[in-house]
Amino acid sequence: MRHDHLVPYEPNELLSRLAGSRLATVVFLEGYLQLTFDGPHLTCDVWPTVDLGDGEIEFGEPGYRDALCSLLGEHVVATREATGEGLVIELESGSVRVHPTWDELHGPEIALLGGFDDGAWMCWRPGEESFEDLTSLES
Repeated sequence: MRHDHLVPYEPNELLSRLAGSRLATVVFLEGYLQLTFDGPHLTCDVWPTVDLGDGEIEFGEPGYRDALCSLLGEHVVATREATGEGLVIELESGSVRVHPTWDELHGPEIALLGGFDDGAWMCWRPGEESFEDLTSLES
């Protein structure tokens, strides 16, 4: 978790603060996606996958946008964050997972979570926290 001063990073500490929040907006922008949860927002610089129980749907596949938007208004029931899995946000009827392949990376950042009342934020990058498996073209 990042503040004005550096603090040791604990996986899922900040992401788990979304638990109980409602997915309020899904905003598709050119090249990225923003999800807002009753205030905090997750900006994804890579397209997350969506799972409604029938397997993951990737950006560009039929039904992707509908699947993501079907989660609007639902509450976050759990979150996970781990190397090899990335970021997972579980909602009442499905989940959103951010874990790109090397080829899906378009810039230096994967995702940014912020908008908390205390100013806490986190930026995830390839090769760093929870994305240590994305360190080279061979990953």
